[in-house]
Amino acid sequence: MDIQGQAALVTGGASGLGAETVRQLAAAGARVAILDLNEQAARELADEVGGLGIACDITNTESVEKALDTAAQAHGPARILVNSAGIGGAKRLVGKDGTAMPLEHFTRIVNVNLIGTFNVMRLAAARMLALGPLEDGERGVIICTSSVAAYDGQVGQAAYAASKGALASMTLPLARDLAQFGVRVVTIAPGLFLTPLLRELPEEVQESLGHSIPFPKRLGKPSEFAQLALHIVGNLSLNGEVIRLDGALRLPPR
Repeated sequence: MDIQGQAALVTGGASGLGAETVRQLAAAGARVAILDLNEQAARELADEVGGLGIACDITNTESVEKALDTAAQAHGPARILVNSAGIGGAKRLVGKDGTAMPLEHFTRIVNVNLIGTFNVMRLAAARMLALGPLEDGERGVIICTSSVAAYDGQVGQAAYAASKGALASMTLPLARDLAQFGVRVVTIAPGLFLTPLLRELPEEVQESLGHSIPFPKRLGKPSEFAQLALHIVGNLSLNGEVIRLDGALRLPPR
């Protein structure tokens, strides 16, 4: 798909990997709507790139429908969706004091990362299917953000790994669901990236994490995630695949 002139949606687009994807989509000529809980940050980035910032809770269907309506009114129907909204949080199944993980911890992470992402996909895909096909038969492309934790989750990452593993697992069946309509589904599984969360760590800790990566021996750059997202949009044969973007990293137990 040629990005130029297309309407795009980026969830969690006000910061981190999503924000850099917003910038690169806008630079490539897309009309970008930033869907984020942090409305102020979304609007500030929208002002920077000439896009649209919209408050959106991906776990709330009414909120998502309203955001999609607002984006469509401003930019037209979207053919590009990048799901980068998500949360983390580490907690063992049973703590050192013998206390079981609160069920709320597990359900909150799964509700945002998995169910929230699915909620946006189902609503956005229904709108894509109503569009006429492009010259190559494509109607849209959906990109999800998983994690290498889906494959080698560390101690305390059961909830996070479950949510990200589910995104990876449903990529192929969703791609098969939508193939007859010309809508592609591809997932990126990033490794250790220099996001706002990691920037809060001491510099020596950042360097240590970077050196744990076989090559390149540094934390991933958000721009590299965005570059892959844009390549996925433009490469029609990429479909139903989960792509690890991790410098050959395999996480240790701790």
